[in-house]
Amino acid sequence: MYRVLVLGAGKIGALISGLLANSGAYRVDLADKQPGAAAGVAHAHHLPALTPHLLDAGDFNALTLHLQSHPVDAIISGLPYYCNPGVARAARAAGAHYFDLTEDVAVTRAVRQVAAGAPTAFVPQCGLAPGFISIAAAELLRHFDEVRSVKLRVGALPQHPNNVLKYSLTWSTEGLINEYGNPCEAIVDGKLTDVLPLEGMEEIEIDGTLYEAFNTSGGLGSLGETYGAGVESMNYKTIRYPGHCSQMRLLMNDLKLNQDRGTLKRILENAVPQTLQDVVIVYAAVTGRQGGELREENYVNKVYPQIIAGRLWSAIQVTTAAGITAVVDLVLQGGNKYHGFFAQEQFRLPEILANRFGRYYDQGSKEVSGRVVVEGTAGEQRLVANPAPVSRNVP
Repeated sequence: MYRVLVLGAGKIGALISGLLANSGAYRVDLADKQPGAAAGVAHAHHLPALTPHLLDAGDFNALTLHLQSHPVDAIISGLPYYCNPGVARAARAAGAHYFDLTEDVAVTRAVRQVAAGAPTAFVPQCGLAPGFISIAAAELLRHFDEVRSVKLRVGALPQHPNNVLKYSLTWSTEGLINEYGNPCEAIVDGKLTDVLPLEGMEEIEIDGTLYEAFNTSGGLGSLGETYGAGVESMNYKTIRYPGHCSQMRLLMNDLKLNQDRGTLKRILENAVPQTLQDVVIVYAAVTGRQGGELREENYVNKVYPQIIAGRLWSAIQVTTAAGITAVVDLVLQGGNKYHGFFAQEQFRLPEILANRFGRYYDQGSKEVSGRVVVEGTAGEQRLVANPAPVSRNVP
């Protein structure tokens, strides 16, 4: 039985710890610095394999001492992105595998440095985006002799938007602001470069519903470094309902709140509600040459809230927790196969979808006008080239 330390008992940490502890293969220590937070999650799950701890894991010394008295095989960080370099250093010192959910490019670079020469695996950017979207795109990329363009599009949206932002808080507010405010990596004209967030607007129509998509930071992960050579264009954009981007530009750029993110966080958390009635849209498209012919292949999926262990979980909780727990499961079962820095795109999509945790991507999916390009049961997935959702750039 594997022993894992999950840091953070919030929206995602609660499901991560529950999935692992309920599997029968893991003993889970769940830690949070807020008194009662981890204990509340453990009480709600009623799982003997889940043990709560009061711990400020942002304190490197406190985390190091905890790991000395509670050794684990792996550490999963659900903490704010800026805490993760310290967590990675503590994992290296403890000889544990390391996983996180960060979208922050600088943090991932810091983790890569910590991972150099490590006998254990350091796997940042797990979850949905970056994370699963990189795994899906990489599977498509393997089908091409030459690649012209790669598009990654992901959205976590309320099913029933009813405010001016047409949005509900389904994720970390700090992480959201970070994505909207930081430079975004993309390949433009064959070169890896930075592009501006909240720019690059396009419209996408999926299943009869019109969305907008625009640049946000971190979603490309390390895919540009791994597959960027010879590619004309590669980018990641967040999917939202039309009108959302212009409102965020007003807040972050015109009102200068990107320079006062603490105030922006308070505004959003005071005005924008949370919801469990969301939908996650995952869309990857690759264009290139196969056997001398120009072709396109797509992965398109919608995931809705699911009832797991008698409790309703939002789509963003399910997709994020399923993504990271599937990767954790593959690494821990892989023995010495995984060590040092390990990128998301090094995992194979069929392995993820066949995994006991990754299967929630399949169970929560809904066919999108016949364009979903996963067919067959989990473990027998195949990708098929089909017409993509309508996507057009908007000035």
